Amino acid sequence: MADEVILLDYWPSPFGMRARIALREKGVKFEDREENLRDKSPLLLQMNPVNKKIPVLIHNGKPVCESMNVVQYIDEVWPQKNTILPSDPYQRAQARFWIDFIDTKVYEPADKIWSTTGEVQERAKKDFIEALKILEAELGDKPYFGGDNFGFVDIAMTGYYSWFGTFEKCANFSIEPECPTLIASAKRCLQRESVVNSIPEPDELVALAFKLRKEYGV
Repeated sequence: MADEVILLDYWPSPFGMRARIALREKGVKFEDREENLRDKSPLLLQMNPVNKKIPVLIHNGKPVCESMNVVQYIDEVWPQKNTILPSDPYQRAQARFWIDFIDTKVYEPADKIWSTTGEVQERAKKDFIEALKILEAELGDKPYFGGDNFGFVDIAMTGYYSWFGTFEKCANFSIEPECPTLIASAKRCLQRESVVNSIPEPDELVALAFKLRKEYGV
C-alpha cells in the first residue's frame, strides 16, 4: 500500500517551504493543500488543534506539526535518499542549536523588517544583520551549513533566503555587502531543484508584502 502524504501549507510561508523542500529532497510524492490562514480549514484545526498553524504533514492519517519537526520526521521515515540530519550526535545537537537561533534571532527582526517602518524597522535591520553575521561565522568557508551537503540548517534558512529580496525592497537596504559568504551559500541553496520547485517567484513575495503593508496601514 502506497503512503498517503498530505501537506497542509501556505504558499509564501518560509516554514511551509521547509517541509516542501525536505519532501522533494527525498523524492516523496505528496499532495500540497493550500490553507487560508484567515479561515483555517476544519482539517487543519483537527490535525493541529494546539497551535493551529501550518505546516502540518499528514502521513497515512497521522499529523506531524512544526516545520523542523516535520523535516526531521521526513528524514527518518524516508532515509534512502539525501540524508538531511547529521548522523553524529554532537553534530545533530549543534544543528538543533542553530535552528533555535534562526527561529528566534533571525525570525523576529525579519518579521519586523517587512511589517514596520521608522525606528522599529531600522532596529530590526540592525538585529537581522547581526544575526546573519553570526550565522556567516558558523558557516565559515563551507559550501553549506551541512558541510559539503545541503542539510538541516540549510533547509531552515532557505525559506528565509527566498524572502531576502523582499526584505531589501521593504526596508531599502542590501544584505550581500554585509554577509557575502552567507549570500554565496544562499544562492547555492536557491539553485537546488528541490528548492526551485518549492519556493515562490521573488516578485510574488514582494507583491504580497506590499499588499499586506497596505492592509496593515504601514
